[in-house]
Amino acid sequence: MTPEPTAPAPGSPDAAPTSPARILIVGAGGVGSAAVRIAVRRTFFELLVVADHDPARPQALVDSLGDPRLLGASVDASSADSVTALIREHGITHVLNAVDPRFVMPIFEGAFAGGAVYLDMAMSLSSPHPDEPHELTGVMLGDEQFAQEARWRDAGRLALVGMGVEPGMSDVFARWAEDELFSEIDELGVRDGANLVVEGHDFAPSFSIWTTIEECLNPPVVWEEGRGWYTTAPFSEPEVFDFPEGIGPVECVNVEHEEVLLMPRWTSAKRVTFKYGLGQEFIDVLRTLNKLGLDRTAPVDVKGVQVSPRDVVAAVLPDPATLGDVMSGKTCAGVWVRGTGKDGQPRSTYLYHVADNETSMREYGSQAVVWQTALGPVIALELLATGVWSGVGILGPEAFPAGPFLDLLSSPEGHDSPWGMVEKPI
Repeated sequence: MTPEPTAPAPGSPDAAPTSPARILIVGAGGVGSAAVRIAVRRTFFELLVVADHDPARPQALVDSLGDPRLLGASVDASSADSVTALIREHGITHVLNAVDPRFVMPIFEGAFAGGAVYLDMAMSLSSPHPDEPHELTGVMLGDEQFAQEARWRDAGRLALVGMGVEPGMSDVFARWAEDELFSEIDELGVRDGANLVVEGHDFAPSFSIWTTIEECLNPPVVWEEGRGWYTTAPFSEPEVFDFPEGIGPVECVNVEHEEVLLMPRWTSAKRVTFKYGLGQEFIDVLRTLNKLGLDRTAPVDVKGVQVSPRDVVAAVLPDPATLGDVMSGKTCAGVWVRGTGKDGQPRSTYLYHVADNETSMREYGSQAVVWQTALGPVIALELLATGVWSGVGILGPEAFPAGPFLDLLSSPEGHDSPWGMVEKPI
């Protein structure tokens, strides 16, 4: 039987401010580095440790920024004990997981053992239903984490899960739409699209190919009131969605994503979907990788050496963090909300945030996709550190008031990165 969504208590906007935060960011890749570049412009923390398996990567970032609050370190993200030891060594109050989702559980466990608030941008991995993968859910995204909700709640500790851009900012938009714009929501439809172009590369994903394979080749999940969570075939239900700010029409397809597992727990939407604008060429490449077995994560023997096929694919493609100088265009993340407005009339509204690669490269030295992904968790860290957001247990972004997040996102005193709304045909 499909489990019914639960509704833990939301965070309080009136909580007392805490002492200056001591942050640990695990991962100095594209998103982790962008998060550091964004955070150094703010004053809510007294120490930010950025750690990676290769200590040279965070150290180079720290040296380039020259902020005395920054410290580079090494960590084994596959070891909860390694994460806990680093938390205790530096008195860390908040941990941001900025590595790929296979490391969610050890970092999650390490943060709990170390007594720190935990944040991630992708949740624990799923596995398809063994018999009916395109109809029934198996292990869903985040199931391993939500199974420990009582443990975190009873300990008075907080894990804020799915707090990137998608999931993350899109979930905040859903909260805002329900609170401020709609009296009844028929569907929350997350829609992601871009017109990004990477010069000089025939195939160069702008985000982690490891994570992209995981998302796009697993059976997509849909949630419906009365039915609960169910799955469809990968790349199902194609539709053309017209994205704002010059991006234009992009064909989007169903993809497995955390919003569909989060939004039903804290909103009253009757249906929740996620569709991603991949493009036919990208879909064809992913299908080919799947046919050849190159999407597999289990190691295979290659002349006596054990290697993961998916790791090989990631190694031969360019690092997304290095593509900013040859990339142009915009990327858009948002949620299409359909239902009844506060005035009792039918309403169809897309709430969104656009990142322009030229702007993110000029102002932060990070390409648009990783910069936009990193922006949400840095805002959340500040709201948690200052006591504006608070809570216990395992909570998604929808469990917190949206107004403070959106104010900090868009105001000149915050990150000066406006979000938008556009009305769609009913």
